[in-house]
Amino acid sequence: MTKAFATSDVGKAREINEDYFYISYPNDDPQLFILADGMGGYNGGEIASKLAVTSAKNYILTNYDKNKTEKDDLLNLLKSSIQYANMIVFEKAKENLEISNMGTTLDICLIYQNKAFISHIGDSRIYRIRKETIRKLTKDHSYVQQLVDEGKITKEESMKHPKKNMLMKALGCTTYVEPDVTVHGFINGDTILMCSDGLTNMVSELEIREIINDNPADATKLLVQRANDLGGNDNITAIIIR
Repeated sequence: MTKAFATSDVGKAREINEDYFYISYPNDDPQLFILADGMGGYNGGEIASKLAVTSAKNYILTNYDKNKTEKDDLLNLLKSSIQYANMIVFEKAKENLEISNMGTTLDICLIYQNKAFISHIGDSRIYRIRKETIRKLTKDHSYVQQLVDEGKITKEESMKHPKKNMLMKALGCTTYVEPDVTVHGFINGDTILMCSDGLTNMVSELEIREIINDNPADATKLLVQRANDLGGNDNITAIIIR
């Protein structure tokens, strides 16, 4: 049985929290965890993130039982749920000029038979901590990540790049999106962290791993507190699954 903990905070620089998340209860089937980091003027980000999480969750819960036996079916279910949520957010954005530029990241993690099924779009992240190793399971859909991939800047330089928040993919901004879908082992003793960039822009991966390993019960609160201590430049959300 998995246990999950979550903390979300507005941070020190923003007026509203545009992050939104969903976590399953311990005995739920499926074990489902979703995180979105919204963007857009006049409450647009707040609307986009909540709508994306709710739409994806409902899609998965409606279609889960007939897709849960095969790995490819589960991956396709998560992919389709993001594409469905994209359609919902995109159509909503067209209703009102004030939210016409809204969009969101979206990360989904479904735990099934000792595996983590992941679907991802944007620059929120999912990590797996296994003993002393922290591994990023998602790849940022950002301009800066593209520069790193092309060898034009280093990973260290990307942390301070002025365009680090420019996304190459987001949900709700175009009629069609192609999310990443992957599956990873999730064994006893592992920890999965889902987080918005309000955490990873402030706190290093090394320190994130140390906080999680040293504080099993309070890690999400301490991660958010640490990001705020270092400036809290954005909304901060952390979900931990054990």
